[in-house]
Amino acid sequence: MSITQDLIQDALTYKAYSELIEDLLEQNKTTGPNQSEAYIGYTHMAYKRMRKWDKIGKLNFELVEKLKDISKPMTWLVITEAWCGDAGQILPFINKMALENPLINLKLIFRDEHPEIMDRFLTNGARSIPVVVGLSERLNVLGQWGPRPAPIQMEFLENKISQERTGKEFSEYMHLWYAKDRGISLQNEFLAILDTWNQKLQSLPVQAD
Repeated sequence: MSITQDLIQDALTYKAYSELIEDLLEQNKTTGPNQSEAYIGYTHMAYKRMRKWDKIGKLNFELVEKLKDISKPMTWLVITEAWCGDAGQILPFINKMALENPLINLKLIFRDEHPEIMDRFLTNGARSIPVVVGLSERLNVLGQWGPRPAPIQMEFLENKISQERTGKEFSEYMHLWYAKDRGISLQNEFLAILDTWNQKLQSLPVQAD
């Protein structure tokens, strides 16, 4: 399934996404088909982390300058779910980046509502989230990022093989890593990604309306 203008138009803004999560939690619900107490608990934690980074997260000067240099419209389509722990740590920084340039249109969709879209952007064959898909104004795919910064993703994959930590233990370790990292690794990766996306954007043929 291709990404369409209708999909982008109907997708959520970050503000609407945050408000939806808040409303769902008031009803003791989350997004997606799994409405277990565990997933609702994960959603509470992810939302709490989102609110924290919304307030205290900071972008570095070099990244801000690079974001301001973007001279053509692009859409950042995020595939996510409210219960995703990584999304709670990452999306506030993605939103702060998008706010630095009005040419960046940040929109969010839910993985389980759009499996055909998700399956275009798998990580090692898995439906890992969050994924940020860079798109031109004409919805050409510029690239993707996700589901987490490379240093902790590497540790995650290594632990999957070694089983040195249980899933619960690694989750606790990972969220401590996010707290110490303060969005720095994510921002460093976007410094490089924006160069690539911007180059692709500039090289796309001009299309008449």
